[in-house]
Order: sequence, then C-alpha cells, then structure tokens
Amino acid sequence: MADLSSALSALSRALSPDAVRTDDESLDRSSHDSWPLSSKLDRLGRHGHRADAVVAVADEAEIRTVLAVAAAHDVPVTVRGLASSVTGQPLPVRGGIVLDLSGLPDAFEVDTEDLTVRASAGYNGGALEDELNARGLTLGHSPQSLYRSSVGGWLATLATGQFSSYYGGIEDLVTGFTVILATGETLRLKASPRAAMGPDLRQLFLGSEGTLGVITSVTLKVFPLPAARLLQTYALPSVEAGVAILRAQAAAGLRPFLLRLYDPAEARHALQDGSLTAPVLFTGTQGTENMAHAEAAELDALVTAHGGRALGPEGAEKWMARRFDFSSVENLLAQEGGYAETIEVAHTWRGIMPLYEALTRELAPLADEVLAHFSHVYTQGTSLYLILRGTAADDAEAVERLERIWATAMRVALDLGAELSHHHGGGLARSPYTRRSLGASHLLLRRLKNALDPNGVLNPGKLGL
Repeated sequence: MADLSSALSALSRALSPDAVRTDDESLDRSSHDSWPLSSKLDRLGRHGHRADAVVAVADEAEIRTVLAVAAAHDVPVTVRGLASSVTGQPLPVRGGIVLDLSGLPDAFEVDTEDLTVRASAGYNGGALEDELNARGLTLGHSPQSLYRSSVGGWLATLATGQFSSYYGGIEDLVTGFTVILATGETLRLKASPRAAMGPDLRQLFLGSEGTLGVITSVTLKVFPLPAARLLQTYALPSVEAGVAILRAQAAAGLRPFLLRLYDPAEARHALQDGSLTAPVLFTGTQGTENMAHAEAAELDALVTAHGGRALGPEGAEKWMARRFDFSSVENLLAQEGGYAETIEVAHTWRGIMPLYEALTRELAPLADEVLAHFSHVYTQGTSLYLILRGTAADDAEAVERLERIWATAMRVALDLGAELSHHHGGGLARSPYTRRSLGASHLLLRRLKNALDPNGVLNPGKLGL
C-alpha cells in the first residue's frame, strides 16, 4: 500500500527544501499538457489527472533518490519534461509524484569529427537546433513542436519530424542515450556507428513513454547544413494521384527532404486560398547544387506524369516560414466552445486510401472541418494526419465532441488494420486501445515492464499497462 506521506517527508529531507511541491497551483499546472482535450478540461477547472506532489530534480542523483523513495513506499512516478505532448503522456492517472525534469541543467557537446551531439534530455529541441545551425550543422529532426519539446521527449514518444523522408525518424537519428531504471541502475545504451552484439536494446526505451525508465542524456546524429535547397508547389488532379506520386517516388528511391500532400480541404489552408478545389503537393530537395537540381527534375517528371501542374515555389516557401506555428489550433481552443484536434495514423499503400476515405467520412459529422494531409512516406506506406476544427455550444460540449472524435478515429483505424499512431505516441488518448493494437506483442511489453519496473511505479496507466 502506498505510503505517500512518508515518501514526501523522505524526499523533503533528501532534496532541496523547495523541490517537493504540493500547492494547488503546481498540482493543477502539472495535470495538463498540450493535448486539446486536456486544454478544454483546464478551461473548465477540471483537473482529473492530478498528482499528489510535483518533485523537481536538478541532476541524475536526485532522480535516483526519487525513484528509490517511490519504490520503497509504493508511490507512482510520472515523468514530465516540457509537456509538449498532445496525447497526455505526462499526466498521472493514479496520483503520486510528477517527476519534473525541466530544471535539469542544459548541456550539450558537439563532436564535429564523428558528427554527433550529446545533450541533456531536458534540452529544448529548438534551442539545440539553433546552436547547431550557428556551427553549420543540423539535427535533421524537425517536428512542429521543435521549440516546445525536449530531446528526451523525442525518444520517449518515438517522434519524427517534418523532414523524415530524408533524415528518418528519431529511431534513425539516435546513436545512444543514458537511462535510469526504476530500480536505480543507470545504463548507457549505444551503437557506434552500428553494433551486432545481441539485440539492439536501445529500441526497448524508444516510445516507452516513461514506463520503463527515465532518459537523462541523449546522443544524436548531426548533419552539415545543405548547400542548396529547392522548393516547389504542385496542383494535382486528385488525392489518389497524389498518393500514387508518393508511392512512386519512394519506390524509385528518391529522398526529398520535404514531401507533403494536402487534400482539397487542407490545401485551402496550406496555400491560404479559399477558392482551391484541388489537392496540393509541396516538395523540396536538398544537397549539393547538382544533387538538389537532379532530384528536383526527377520529381517534376514523376509528378507531371501523374497529372500534376507546377505552381512555383511560393506556397512551399510560405509553409516553411510558418511550419512551427500552432496558433490556429490554440486560438480555437481558447474560445468558449471552440475545439480542435490532430490525429495521425499510418497504413500501407494498399490500405491508406480506404483509411483516408473512412476517417474523413466518419469524422465529418463531428467537426465543422476535417482536414487531411500525408507527410511521412516510406517504401511500404505513409502516414495520414487529420486536423479537426469546430465550435460547440460551450466548453463542456466541446469536451464531449473531442472524446467522440477520438473514439471514432480509433475504432475506424483498428477496424481497417491501421497503425494507431505515427508520431504522437500513445499517452492517455490511445492507452485504452493499446492491447488491441499491439495484439500478442503486448505480452512482451508487459514482461519487460515487470522485469525493469517490478514495483510498477513508472507512469502507470499508459500503453495499456
């Protein structure tokens, strides 16, 4: 049985006097993240995912102290970084302690010979990218939340960025990291540059959402900034033609850094032109001048062969300038009754069009607008990103609408055999569907959980655990 009072007393003695916070403001603030549903609940004064204490730590030793005390007193611990999650990963469901990593010292070290950077897990991703750009380098990892998220959070949620068609997801970009287990052991997992000594144990913690350990530092690949970048915008005859282009370029082995297909509804927003009735494709190639031009020519020929028409670079250029802007969703959420949601799924080429058609059809009655784009492409399939916007009578009705949107989207995706998440992770939004999504492999996850966190203190209630 949890002994919370004794645990907090022990932590107050072991850490700095102000490290353990139990005031209402701290507890309310840590019960919300950037999940739209959570934002609406906050407006209603409903703080259902509330911890008993927020514990701020300043180094790895203090993390080990918190985990040891929590294990000894059977108190749950939910890790929280910069709280940019849009699905509820850092929100506690059984009270206990929120382990606040935002105060960990920012530190990074660049190795220009091996082309890596080692950074503290709490380092703001955008700040790190800016530091690297000043040195002529880039992470290649560019999520919309770049300036709101931490490098440790990228690993914990198995994130990917807007340029994944060129650089890959975080699983392709991480070379190593340090993680502290619930039992207190500190592990350094790496492959330099690749290792074949047993299984790649790094993969166990990528996407684990704080349920298996606490990531404290990360080593990532870095790349020289490209010498040239070329952008283009195309109007397409249909969404089907656009998907065919995505598939064809992947099969041909092209590597554009930018590849985004918008259906007509979202194309109007992407080009800020309400008169558009056709899908739109943004492309971008990079590298040396010759490489960028050669790949752009190949892409142009492929798009033209599928009925596409070049509109010039302006549309893609304007998107590049505003690609970190999330204000349209946030402004709508800030209005009484306003709601918005983003849901990303993925499927094979065979399954993606039926998935797109079913989701846009089933979700249409639940929002004023259902927008869709395809923005992460693989040889075997692609992601599908949905944006829903609407206005209800009040915030309480908006909460009900958001809950119905999630239930509908997950049902359709499961029925059609799609992946429930492409890059936002599971969190609270998807946890109820995890076991059905993972099937028999969830048994392996449960056994890993029992082995690495025998007391079950780390982030309970996530990933169907």
